[in-house]
Amino acid sequence: MHSVGRWVAAVLFCGLSWSALAQQAEGPPPAEALPLVQVRAAPEAPPDLVPASAPSAVSQAASSPALTRPGLVGVEQINGADTAWMMTSTALVLLMTLPGIALFYGGLVRRKSVVNTLASVTAITGLVSLLWFGLAYSLAFMPGSEWLGGLGRMGFTGLDYLKDAGRVSVSHVAPAIPESVYAMFQLTFAIITPALIVGAFVERMRFSSMLVFIGLWSVLVYAPVAHWVWEPGGWLAQMGVLDFAGGAVVHINAGVTGLVCAWILGPRQNYGKEAFEPFNLGLTMAGAGLLWVGWFGFNAGSAVASDGRAGLAMAVTHIAAAAGALSWMLAEWMVRQRPSLLGLCSGVVAGLVAITPAAGFVTPRSALLIGLVAGVACYWGATGLKRLLNADDSLDVFGVHGIGGIVGALLTGALASKTIAGVEGSVLTQLVGVVAVMAYSAGVSAVLLLLLKATVGLRVDERAELAGLDISQHRERMGS
Repeated sequence: MHSVGRWVAAVLFCGLSWSALAQQAEGPPPAEALPLVQVRAAPEAPPDLVPASAPSAVSQAASSPALTRPGLVGVEQINGADTAWMMTSTALVLLMTLPGIALFYGGLVRRKSVVNTLASVTAITGLVSLLWFGLAYSLAFMPGSEWLGGLGRMGFTGLDYLKDAGRVSVSHVAPAIPESVYAMFQLTFAIITPALIVGAFVERMRFSSMLVFIGLWSVLVYAPVAHWVWEPGGWLAQMGVLDFAGGAVVHINAGVTGLVCAWILGPRQNYGKEAFEPFNLGLTMAGAGLLWVGWFGFNAGSAVASDGRAGLAMAVTHIAAAAGALSWMLAEWMVRQRPSLLGLCSGVVAGLVAITPAAGFVTPRSALLIGLVAGVACYWGATGLKRLLNADDSLDVFGVHGIGGIVGALLTGALASKTIAGVEGSVLTQLVGVVAVMAYSAGVSAVLLLLLKATVGLRVDERAELAGLDISQHRERMGS
């Protein structure tokens, strides 16, 4: 366990060291060395001028000259309404993880592993935040190659606010808001994605090994995929893959990784032989409610503006969530002759997941269809498909997030409205994006997990698992 602890410390140390080295090597550039780009905030860009791939590009203001990389602008060029909405959205998306995902998952595991589940989500939030600051934001959102971004924002170098000069840094993909706000908004996505993966390996993975895996995964998997899809120079963005708020980057990515984790770790002790009773479905319902509310920041915030597209994204998000809840409920009612609270909560999440890639591209009627399809598809993913895959994906990360993300991505290609999106959707292009993300995520995740399994180990021993991870990993327990 001491050697594993050193692995955890190494991940944190590397991120902070890279940050310090970048600041020493480059230092904050003098104000006169950075370009003063005149950006005029427009009320709302016409649909045919909106880039299709990145949620961060949707509200791109008219600029002269156009930004091709982060730079300084006059503070008068910042849109106050957009900035206020993005700060609100950032808080809403963080709420989805803490306490949303923590409560949703904590209510579903057995009593003896609730503390471990809550601790895992909380620790991931801290770990990913420091890695985002140190390296991952730069790799994801700086210009570089079509595969990976540059290192110019390591340690948030260059995220400047120069009061006396009246200048502030902005990102080239969100020029109407301070880059610090944009970086924080994207951080909340980087946090929730690995937090979702926790649901696939609860009740059996070592806490220390989990931290090492998630740290490496955030840098080696999440950051490159985010660059492919959301940075204008990414290869999937250039191809025209539509992912408004993270169908591929967040949900397919997390779902596939969760499935690989379940396969490599193996099933929980006595899985399939005894009933695993959830600790508290009330907590799960509270978590689902927080996810539903927070998702307005997730999807409407991805317009990066307080404009008409943000309003439409909010409306279609709610419609799809409602449709997903009812379609899952009806499917379960028909198959099992009863509706369940867990099914309703899962259906809400299924609808939210599926509308995520489409939220800025489809009409409310299309959102209704997406939600209805997602509820049924994800119900099958969490039941029939799960049995076919023979994986103890404990809280159905692949069945809900993976399948919901795939359904949403493909339906985005079929239902995207050129009037709204400014581009034609293509199911074939969307399929290429889905397959690429699935293959990369599965391959790198498997390599990381197998390396950790061969070196420090992944799974607690049988005795610790039967006692519960709360006691064996943390020496704590939930109150009665």
